[in-house]
Formats: sequence, C-alpha cells, structure tokens
Amino acid sequence: MPVVKNPATDKYDVIVAGAGNAALSAALAARETGASVLVLEKAPVSARGGNSFFTGGLFRFPFGGIEDVEELIGELSDDERDLIDLPPYAEDNLYADLMRVSEGMADAELCTALVRNARPTLSWLRTYGVRWVLAYGRQSYKVDGRFKFWGGLPVECVGAGQGLVDALFDNAIELGVDIAYGTMADKLDLANDGGVRGVIVRGPEGTRKISCSAVILACGGFEANPEMRARYLGPGWDLATVRGTQFNTGDGLRMGIEAGAGVAGHFSGSHAVAWDASAPRFGDRKIGDLFQKHSYPLGLIVNKLGERFVDEGADFRNFTYAKYGKEILNQPGRIAFQVFDQKVVDMLRDEYRIKEVAKAEAGSIRELAEAFDIDPDVFERTVDSYNDAVQDSPYDPAILDGKGTVGIAPPKSNWALKLDKPPFVAFAVTCGITFTFGGLKINRHSQVIDTQDQPIRGLYAAGELAGGLWYENYPGGSGLTAGAVFGRIAGTHAGELLAESGTRGK
Repeated sequence: MPVVKNPATDKYDVIVAGAGNAALSAALAARETGASVLVLEKAPVSARGGNSFFTGGLFRFPFGGIEDVEELIGELSDDERDLIDLPPYAEDNLYADLMRVSEGMADAELCTALVRNARPTLSWLRTYGVRWVLAYGRQSYKVDGRFKFWGGLPVECVGAGQGLVDALFDNAIELGVDIAYGTMADKLDLANDGGVRGVIVRGPEGTRKISCSAVILACGGFEANPEMRARYLGPGWDLATVRGTQFNTGDGLRMGIEAGAGVAGHFSGSHAVAWDASAPRFGDRKIGDLFQKHSYPLGLIVNKLGERFVDEGADFRNFTYAKYGKEILNQPGRIAFQVFDQKVVDMLRDEYRIKEVAKAEAGSIRELAEAFDIDPDVFERTVDSYNDAVQDSPYDPAILDGKGTVGIAPPKSNWALKLDKPPFVAFAVTCGITFTFGGLKINRHSQVIDTQDQPIRGLYAAGELAGGLWYENYPGGSGLTAGAVFGRIAGTHAGELLAESGTRGK
C-alpha cells in the first residue's frame, strides 16, 4: 500500500485528516478535480477505516420505489420483486425524519443539502466499487409470505463497514491518493489571514509540517476520549463502552477550535445503543457491529431492579435505538436486559446468534431473573402487569401497528405481545457509544465557519466531526450518508476552488 515517503518536504494541494467513509469520499472527490491529495490515517494499516469499519453499512436515502433501489443493488427478477413490499421514501420523508428526531433543531440548510445529494452520492460511490444489497435480515419482516421493508432503510453495503472502506481505500490508492498510516494531524498551520497553509503532523518519525492549500477534517468525534465524554456529555459517560475505533479522540475538534472555528450540534448528546454486556471496551474488528442488540421492539427491556424504563415500541427501531443506549447508562450498574419469549425468538436479528453473547434462557421468569441477578419479585410483577395491560388487536411488526398497552408506565405503544410462551430468553446489554453529536460549524459547501460566521479559507469538515445535523436522536443509516455527501462536497469544493484560483500544484 503506497505511503508518503518523505512528508517533511512534501506539499499537497489537499490534506484529509481521517480515513473513514467521509474522509475517503473527500479524498476521491478532490482527486477527481486533479488535486494532489494526502490522507492522514492516525491508526496503523491493520486498524484503518475509522468508525466506518465497524458499521453495518446501512445508508439512508430517498427513493420512489424498487426501481430506484435497483439502480444501486442491480436488477431483480420478477419473482424477487413479487416477494418484496417496499413503500416509497420521498425526499420530503427523509427531511421530515431528520427534523422530527432532532426536535426541529437540525440545521435546515445542511438537511436540505443532505436530502438532495443523498441518492446521487450513493450512485457516485457505486462507481468506486461500493455495492449494496437489500437488508432483508435487518430491515424487513416476512408477513403473509412477503418481505415487508420498514423505516425507509432498505439497503446495506456488501461486506458491511469493512466492505465499504476497503472499496474506497482501493480506489483512492488507484487514483493516486497518498496515505500516511500511523500519522495524525496535530495542529493546523495558519497564514496571517487565518487561512490554512499546512498541517503539523505527528507520526513514527516525530512531528513535522506538511504544506497544503486546503485541509478537510474528517477524523471523527470524541467518543473514544473518556475525558472529553465526561466534560461534554456529563458524569458517567467516561465509563461507557466504545462501539468503534479507539482513535477518535477529538483531535479534529480541538484543531478546529484552536484555529477559530465555530461549533454546532448537540455537545451533550451522542449516538449510543444497546451493546452486548460482554463486549470489549473498544470495537472488535472481527465481530464488527454484531455486539449491537436491536430487536428490543419485539420484547421487553428491564434493569437489575426488574423494572421497565423505556417504551420499547415507541417507534421503529431506526428512530429509537440511538437514544436508548443513554437510558441504559442511567440504570443501576449501567446494565439492562432484553427479554423475549418463543413467539418472537425466530424473528430476532442475526446479531443475537453469535457465540460472543451474554445470554440466559429459562423456563420461568423467576429462573431467568436468578440467572442474571435481577430482582425476581419485581421482575415477575413487571411481566404480570405488562401482560395484563396488552390490548387484543392485530399484530404486524412491519408497521406501527398500534398494538399497545393500557394503564402501565412506561407504555409499550406498538408490537405489544404478551410475554407468556417459555422458554424465556434474556440478553444482557450495556451502553455502547457510537459517535458524538457536537462538532465544527459548516455550511452547505462543507466549509468550516469561524466564530465571526465567516468561512475559514481552505478549511473543511465532514462526517462525525461536522456539527449541526444531530440533536437528541438520530435516524438510522443517515450518518454514513451524511459522511459521504459532505465528504464529497468538501473534496469537490476544495479541489475546484484551487483550480479556479490557479494555486493547484503551487
């Protein structure tokens, strides 16, 4: 794999800090304009790819029907189409979901840019070897013999996150992008006018300066930095398990603020999910995202006291999973238990069937409580009260079926089936943080905006580091889309600006 031979004397048109989906999209887009590009990957080559490597590879984008989706996955046979029930997901639906889950606080300009560029950007990624398939196992249920897709999220990358970043790395290298592994961006070198003129990097040979005309910061949030988590997210967050890479420690945020950048987004908010209690402190590259446990709408969630604490059926999993991890962190021992009976066990996602799982099975609720040291008396009362509150109405896991409970708090608003068919199964989960919501302020061109509300010349941000989109919650699959969209915008804008000014290659 090509690496920079002598970065102390090299000069590039564009330097990209980071090497995940957003960073590599930026590098490819900048290279398309003819710019020379250097990617700084803080991790060694064996751990490359940032948080993107650990994702399931799901991308959210608007589509009119199966024909639009086939442009990404390839043409289906008539028999395959007959088995698929896929409601359209228009641009207005995507925009509305972005606004709804952020409680109206998301930046309207950024949301509009994301919505309009989502599908074209996925088509562009396809030209660089990224491939998608229908996410049958994650985003559909088989109802009356047909696969009913739900939540506006029908496709996932072939090979999940690893397949995504491997394709982007291969194409970046083929296009002549240089990649320096084990080398981090440490400080921005600024000209007298405050614009970018280089980067101070730290690598195997020490600290050095590399000159450039534009820098694209795409090196993730601060989710792997326990000090910053406690500072921004609050007490207890330093104890959370990190779902992904250990290298996202807030370097880009620090550098941008030091350079005068403004900030945006929800700095005390994050994407955090139910994560297997047996998982290591950082992501496992062999297991990937399979420590996640996302079938909770099919059952109940209780804490060690035996009490429920969230509405498991408040909405589709896509629109609740990113905030329910925080609720687990607030429970005694930072642990909770997802409980199912035999009516739904066959419907659980594949991640429940890996061998590295904290699982117990028992013939009664009391025996299940004893297996996980849950208060047995309270747990039994919780289940009995829930069963008594379940309403007798039609059940359909692929729609918001309104089959809920009456008279208990919290309620279960949809998909409320009685928990009464043993053996019962429980999975122990903790809080797994994915990424942080606060970041650098950008405009629709991905330019970083300073504290005087002006673009900083030559400075861009994309991916988890860019603030303004996520507040309180998050629509599943929109992070990878946003990373690719704004990474591509940043790379194109930076490269074209250099070409127009005549400074490329100087």
